[in-house]
Amino acid sequence: MRSSVGVTGTVLVLLVTLFGLLLGRLGQLQLVQGPELARAAVTVNTRTVTDHALRGRILDRSGRPLVGNSFDTVVTVQRSVLVDSQDGGRDLVTRVAAALGLPFERLWGKTKLCGTAGSPPAPACFNGSPYVPIPVATGVDPRRALTLLEQPEKFPGVGVATEPVRDYPEPVGALAPHLLGWVGPASAADVAAGKGRVDAEDVVGRAGLEAAYDDVLRGTNGATVVAIDPRGIVTDTVSTTPAVPGRDVVTHLDARLQARTEAALARAVGSARAQELPADTGAAVVVDVTDGAVVAAASYPTYDPALFAGGISSADLARLTDVRQGTPLRSRLTSETFPPASTFKVVSVPAAVNAGADLHGTFDCSPNVTIGGHVFNNYESRGYGPIDLHRTLVVSCDTVFYRLAYAAWLEQGGLAAPVSTPDPFVSMATAFGLGRRTGVDLPGEAAGRVPDRAWKERYWLATRDETCKRAKTGYPEVARSDRTRADYLKRLAVENCTAGYQYRAGDAVNLSIGQGDTAVTILQMAGVYAAIANGGTLWQPQVAAALRTSTGATTPIAPKRLSRVALRPDVAAYVRAALADVTRPGGSAGTAFKGFPQDRYPVAGKTGTGEVFGKRATAWFAGYGPTTKPKYAVVVVVGQGGSGSKVAAPAVRQIFDAILALGL
Repeated sequence: MRSSVGVTGTVLVLLVTLFGLLLGRLGQLQLVQGPELARAAVTVNTRTVTDHALRGRILDRSGRPLVGNSFDTVVTVQRSVLVDSQDGGRDLVTRVAAALGLPFERLWGKTKLCGTAGSPPAPACFNGSPYVPIPVATGVDPRRALTLLEQPEKFPGVGVATEPVRDYPEPVGALAPHLLGWVGPASAADVAAGKGRVDAEDVVGRAGLEAAYDDVLRGTNGATVVAIDPRGIVTDTVSTTPAVPGRDVVTHLDARLQARTEAALARAVGSARAQELPADTGAAVVVDVTDGAVVAAASYPTYDPALFAGGISSADLARLTDVRQGTPLRSRLTSETFPPASTFKVVSVPAAVNAGADLHGTFDCSPNVTIGGHVFNNYESRGYGPIDLHRTLVVSCDTVFYRLAYAAWLEQGGLAAPVSTPDPFVSMATAFGLGRRTGVDLPGEAAGRVPDRAWKERYWLATRDETCKRAKTGYPEVARSDRTRADYLKRLAVENCTAGYQYRAGDAVNLSIGQGDTAVTILQMAGVYAAIANGGTLWQPQVAAALRTSTGATTPIAPKRLSRVALRPDVAAYVRAALADVTRPGGSAGTAFKGFPQDRYPVAGKTGTGEVFGKRATAWFAGYGPTTKPKYAVVVVVGQGGSGSKVAAPAVRQIFDAILALGL
């Protein structure tokens, strides 16, 4: 009996002890480790879903949308419905596809997360979050989509939502694709560089203002924290942080003038082609000379930016990047350089005066001149005899500038001059901003080139091996179609193999008329003529004028003064007076401006016809107006367009006609 009672007591003691330990452990878990475990539980059983911000718009100066947002209708299916279905949701998706009139496979592929077993390759799979309703069809007919909501018993878990896509309203016909740019899906590199601000479902700017102001336009994504069950199905919403919409970019562009500038450039190309010229590239720009604002700008060949709305097809992208099609996606405003030809002479006049030429002297405009054993011809071999610099600019006499540049080259020491020897023509060109990027708020800007002694030496060192090889082998691939050109190239290679580093007289005289290795962008030349017009201030070209929130709060973007060109006031006034006569009877652009109301809106400018080896000439006209109180610089260039006076000048005239008609 005692033995039995003893055993029972021992058991009771053990039970009490174990119960006490259990209570103690429960107390530790609840009181000591409870908060930590609760946080861990939340962490394990919740997921964060990104709520993407609405991208800001791009507007013209009057608030007209150049780029906006439209909304595609999206049909979604709850993931829980698919998981709970015995067939994985196949029957439901079949019914949805039939109701929408779409192929089953297209919708079924979207039910599969990209990268999971059995998923089709992107973009046929769903590359989004597994914790949001699955968008099985995008861009569907809204009326068909709404019929699904009217039959919830037949389409359980099916919803209809909207998804923003970029929209291009083309106000008054303005396209401006090379200014606006386009957006594309974020890459892995974009996500990594975004440091949490960009995810794989975002779009990012790939060109133009979309790229330059991507951070501003994108806004700030929001987040929704959802609770999930062990199957990964969302069961509740824990918290929400709303997205902040992107800000609008208000530009200096006037949509009306933009449309007319695009039309003028297209007509210039058509005019050149009517003369059986290739006219394969071109650009036009209108800049406010008082602050650098870009009021209109066009590039040719062009394209419809709406091709990128919702994602461009591979066929369309291939066409836009095809060299045989002229590479329409390439901006001739920023990425292409041209020989400036005679438009450069506004730089050469002050350069020659700085080198010792008499501003009011008389110079020989002969049909040609021999320098360094080479004959350099005046344009079309025409001579005007003794003339002053004013007349030299008006009729665009090359041989006067040849002689002025040759005299300066000799003064510097000729071939014996050290590489570091300053050249007055190079110095003036760089003072006007040539040879370096303007800083325009568009990506992909080329720096251009002002070829001086140092550049000549660097280029020779970089190409010497190939040049010397060609001096021996020649150019058999060229000879198959053009024996004369091949022979010329081989003679050039022989000469440059051993002495290509020398800055020769020919280099100097070619620079003085914007030829040789000189290369500029149209924006750089617009800056040159704006500086001539405003008295010497170089402004940074700027497309964007302000940033605006969705509530209307506006932050202006201040214009940026880059530098002052050291122009003697008398020289600047002399050049301006000569340019004013270029557009009048007897000037090289007199015919193009015949009938223009010069009495109330006088215009000045300069023609240019740039020679390019192996190609047809580049047509230029750069000008500004009104001369009484300069406001706008207008420049047009057409690659392989022939004569500047016949092709580019009429286009500039048309743009000034538009400026007058619009009251700008």
